[in-house]
Amino acid sequence: MSEADAGTVAKVAGKLGFKDGDLVQELGYDDDVDFLLRDNIEDLIGSQMFDEDDHDVVDAVIFWWRKDDGDLVDALVDSLTTLDEGGVVWILSPKSGRDGYVPPAEIQEAAPTAGLHVTTTAGVSADWAATRLVPRKRQ
Repeated sequence: MSEADAGTVAKVAGKLGFKDGDLVQELGYDDDVDFLLRDNIEDLIGSQMFDEDDHDVVDAVIFWWRKDDGDLVDALVDSLTTLDEGGVVWILSPKSGRDGYVPPAEIQEAAPTAGLHVTTTAGVSADWAATRLVPRKRQ
C-alpha cells in the first residue's frame, strides 16, 4: 500500500469520530476484516479494541457484519449491552459485489427494531462500507 493510501485510511478512521482514550469494542472479527483500518482505529484510540468476551462499558462498537452472520436485530441488541449512553455502533459490511454483501436496506430495517437510528453511511475501505447507528432518544 502506498503512503498516500495509508494516509487516507488513517483519515477515514479519524472521520469515524474516534479519539485518544476512547474504549471501542470490536464484534464480528474474522480473517476478512480490513486490518489496516483496525490498526488505524487502535492507533487513534491509543489501545487495543475490546473483543466479544469483554464486558466493560465502551464508547463505541465496531461491528463487522456479513450476509450470513445470522439475525442482525439480535446482534444489534446484543451489541448495546456494553455501549455507554451516547455511544455509537458502526456496522461495517462488505460493499456491493463483495462476498457477504449486506444491502443497506437490511441495516435500515433492523436498526429501529433494535432501538437504533441510522445517521450516516460511508465507504471506509476498498471492500467495506460503514453505517453509523445511534440509540434512539428516549421520550
